[in-house]
Amino acid sequence: MPLKEDELATRSGTHWRRPGPTPDRVCLMIGQLGLGGAEKQIALLARELNERGIRTDLLVMFRRGPREAEVRGSGVKIVDLGFQGRRPLLRGLTANVRAFCRLVRYLRRTRPQILQAFLFHSYLTAAPAARLARVPVLVAGRRSLGDYKKDHHLALAAERLATRWTDSVVANAQAVADDVRRNEGVPASKITVIPNGMPPRDFEQAPAAEVATTLPLVVCVANLAAHKGHRYLLEACALLRSRGRDCTLVLIGNGPTRTALKEQAQRLGIDARFLGARTDVARFLARADVVVLPSLHEGCSNAVMEALAAGRPVVATSVGGTPELLRGHGVLVRPADAEALANGVQHLLENREFAEELGRQGRAWARANLSVEAMTDRYVSLYRELLERRCAA
Repeated sequence: MPLKEDELATRSGTHWRRPGPTPDRVCLMIGQLGLGGAEKQIALLARELNERGIRTDLLVMFRRGPREAEVRGSGVKIVDLGFQGRRPLLRGLTANVRAFCRLVRYLRRTRPQILQAFLFHSYLTAAPAARLARVPVLVAGRRSLGDYKKDHHLALAAERLATRWTDSVVANAQAVADDVRRNEGVPASKITVIPNGMPPRDFEQAPAAEVATTLPLVVCVANLAAHKGHRYLLEACALLRSRGRDCTLVLIGNGPTRTALKEQAQRLGIDARFLGARTDVARFLARADVVVLPSLHEGCSNAVMEALAAGRPVVATSVGGTPELLRGHGVLVRPADAEALANGVQHLLENREFAEELGRQGRAWARANLSVEAMTDRYVSLYRELLERRCAA
């Protein structure tokens, strides 16, 4: 339960006195509110914290987006900070300095006991702001493996400095935690693993989408980016066609590789439908015979989680946190291997009873382990532990 008014943390100057065991106010910070997995998780966490009586503000650096609708009417306050990402250098720099000052002033005025930042730009910005505003506890989230940062030495140096100012790093999978410890040198004692969560609606049976095809339907939900491995999935579908196991492939998501992938699909002569970003993913999952995620690297995949919740059989590459999600109720294959993907999909299409049983097992496991309530319980427990540690210090 939240603290009573006379038990709330108070300030002397810009310093907080001893907070209670449960935070009264939390600020969550992210770059934007698009349809990505991290954006879904921050919206879910904000709503659930607020429903538990913990006042929650959602700080948006650059712009809002479709996920705003998921917190509208919940009591969560959305704050536009006004950072600029694509303006000319000088004008953008001036705007960003003003936005940073706006962030510090907001934190000083509202006095949250916890500031939690999601994704790279947010926790790099949140770290110095939290120190200047004397926020008691700063939490940084890691949502994916850090492979993309290995050749960016300046970014790594900035990240390590920010991590030094951070009280806890939350990884959404053990594989991500291991990557943070191994590549960033963060001690294990500073890392906590909290898997992503799903709202009750993700476990409800959605009406199946109408897709004009007589072939088995394979669905992939992922941004059209190179690291998602779509080109190997298209090659796998071509292999299936050569074996007489033709299928219709539905790709949900947008991204920079869309044009190249459409040209590849046309060249291979496969039935690939590019549907773009959608908010009715559950209807296509309900229609799918098999769900595939061919990523080359991954954190804790929301797409895999949603497929499990929908009770669909999954074929996915054995990267990042995906093996932690499938846990024996899915088919894991090597990354960047079209033949392995084709074999996995073919095995499920030819063994329907086995595929259905995998779907039932996955759904039961997801319901028991991946609810938004379980995720929020873990976050609140972490917040309390960090506040107690801060008080003791």
